[in-house]
Amino acid sequence: MQEAVQVPQNQPPHDLDATAVRAWCAKALEALGQEREEIDAINVYPVADGDTGTNLYLTVESAATAVEAVFAAHEAALAPADPAPDLPTVIRSMAHGALLGARGNSGTILAQLLRGMADRLGAGDHLANALRRAAELAREAVAHPVEGTILTVASAAADAAATAPVDTRSAARAAYEGARAALEATPAQLAVLGRAGVVDAGGQGLLAVLGALLEAVTGQAPPPPARFRAPLSHVPALPVDACATDGPAFEVIYLLEAEDAAVARLRSRLDALGDCLVVVGGDGLWNVHVHVDDAGAAVEAGVEAGRPHRIRITHLTTHDGATAHSEATALADRAQGRDGTGPDSAAPAPERAPRAVVAVVPGAGLARLCADAGATAVLARPGEPPASGELVEAIRRAHAREVVLLPNSAELRHTAAAAAEQARGEGVRVALVPTRAAVQGIAALAVHEPGRRFDEDVVAMTAAAGATRYGELAVAEHRSWTTAGVCQAGDVLGLIDGDVAVIGADVTNTATAVLDRMLSAGGELVTLVLAADLPDGPQLVARLQRHVRERHLAVDTVVYEGGPATSPLLIGVE
Repeated sequence: MQEAVQVPQNQPPHDLDATAVRAWCAKALEALGQEREEIDAINVYPVADGDTGTNLYLTVESAATAVEAVFAAHEAALAPADPAPDLPTVIRSMAHGALLGARGNSGTILAQLLRGMADRLGAGDHLANALRRAAELAREAVAHPVEGTILTVASAAADAAATAPVDTRSAARAAYEGARAALEATPAQLAVLGRAGVVDAGGQGLLAVLGALLEAVTGQAPPPPARFRAPLSHVPALPVDACATDGPAFEVIYLLEAEDAAVARLRSRLDALGDCLVVVGGDGLWNVHVHVDDAGAAVEAGVEAGRPHRIRITHLTTHDGATAHSEATALADRAQGRDGTGPDSAAPAPERAPRAVVAVVPGAGLARLCADAGATAVLARPGEPPASGELVEAIRRAHAREVVLLPNSAELRHTAAAAAEQARGEGVRVALVPTRAAVQGIAALAVHEPGRRFDEDVVAMTAAAGATRYGELAVAEHRSWTTAGVCQAGDVLGLIDGDVAVIGADVTNTATAVLDRMLSAGGELVTLVLAADLPDGPQLVARLQRHVRERHLAVDTVVYEGGPATSPLLIGVE
C-alpha cells in the first residue's frame, strides 16, 4: 500500500466543490449513456449477460438523482446563505444514491468506489488519497478479487494519481491515464477476456466515470479510449474464476439494514452458497450482490442478518449465451414435452406466434388484465424494477417472431432498450413503445391488432399511448420541495405526467383535483387503476365516477384493480 499523499500546508487539498460534483455526476451519466450499448456488447465477465453498461448507467443515474435532490432542497430553502449546498452533503448523497440504486456486479463495486471517494473528499482530503481509499474499499467488498477487472483499473487509477502533482487537475488527469493503460492490459490478465478479444466491461465503465471527473475539474473532455475491443492475440491459459464458466442460475441483489457483526456472518454464509459475492455499504445499510443456484436461501440469509428490501432476483446467462429458464417456464416446458422429459419429447418445438406484446406492470391485477388480453406481463414490485435479463426472458417466453415491448415506466427506458437490443440479436423483431406509465400501456394494448402489419400496429399503439395523459397519487414520506410547493410527511401528492401538481390532505379531494386538471384540456375516456389494499377503495371509485359524470359530460370511466402494494390510484385520460 502506498503512503498517503501529503498536501503542503499553504495549499488546499483539492478544489472540488458541490457544483463540480454535480457536473461530475451529470457528465458521467451522459458518458455512460453514450457508451452503454458498447459496454453491454463486450460484457463477458463475470457473466456474459450483456448488461454491465446498463447496470452502471442505472447506478450512476441513482447517484445523480440523489445529488439533484440535495440541490433542489437547498434551492427551496428560504434565502440560503450559500449559493450551493456544502461539499460533504453533496458527495455523500452521491455515494448513498449509488448504494441504493446499485445494479449488477460492476454497479455494486462502483457504488463502493464512490463511497470510498466520498469518505476522503468529504473530509477535505486529496483526490489521490480518495482514489486510494476507494480502491481499497472495493477490494475489501469483493469476496474473491480477480485481476483484470474493474478492481485492477481502480487500483491503477489510484497508483497513477499518487505519483502526480498534488493539485486536483493533475491527479484527475493521471488517474484517467493510469486507468486507461490498465484497461487495455486486462485481456492479458483474465483469460476469458483474452479469448473474446475484449477489455473488461466494468473497467471500461469506470474509465468513463473517471473521464467525466477529469472533464468536470478541467473543463476539457478526455481523449477517447483507444478501443473498446482489445486485439485478438495469444493469451496464456490463466485460471478463470468460476463466475465465467457454468456458474449459478440466479443473481440476487438486495439492500440490507443490519449491524456490522451480522454482515460479517452473512458474508461467510453467502460465500458458501454461491460466488461473485460483493457486499458494500456501511453505517447500518448495505447492498448485497451474489450469484447462487438457491435464490431463496440467499434471501433467507439476509432475513437472518437484518431487514432486506428492494430484493431483485435475475436469471443469469450461462457460458454459452443461453438464459436460464425460470422455474415456472421450466415446468411449463416439461408439461408440454419441450425439454425432452415429457410424453411427447420427440415432437418438434411449437411454432412461434406471429406477434406478441410484453408489458411491465406494477401490480398483480394489471398482470391478470394483460394476460386476459393475450400479453406477457412482467411484474414490477415497489422498489424492484425488472432488470434487462428479466425482460429478455419475458420476450423469449412470449415465443413470437415479432414483439412489442411496453416498459410502462420512464425509469425503465434504458433497461428496456438493452433488452430489446439483445432480443433482436437472437432473431426476434422487437419494437419498443416508450410508455411512461401503466395507463399508457393499457391504452396501447387496447388498440393492438395482431392482424395488422407490424409497423402499422406499433404506430397505432404508440399514438394511443402518446394521447394518454397519466396521473398518480402518492403519499409523501418526508417534508420536501415539489413543483407544487413544499409538502409535509403524510400529505397526499397528485402527480400529472410525472410532476407533482396537487398537494392535498386526503385521497378523495386530491384525486378529484387531479382529474379536473387532467380533463381541463378535454378527454373521452378516464381509466382508474385502484390499489387493492386502499381503504374505502370502492367508495372512492364511486365518488370519482359520479364526479366525472356530473362535471365532464360525454366522458366514460373504466376501472381496474391494480393489486396490493401499487400506488393508491393511477389515472389515465385519453
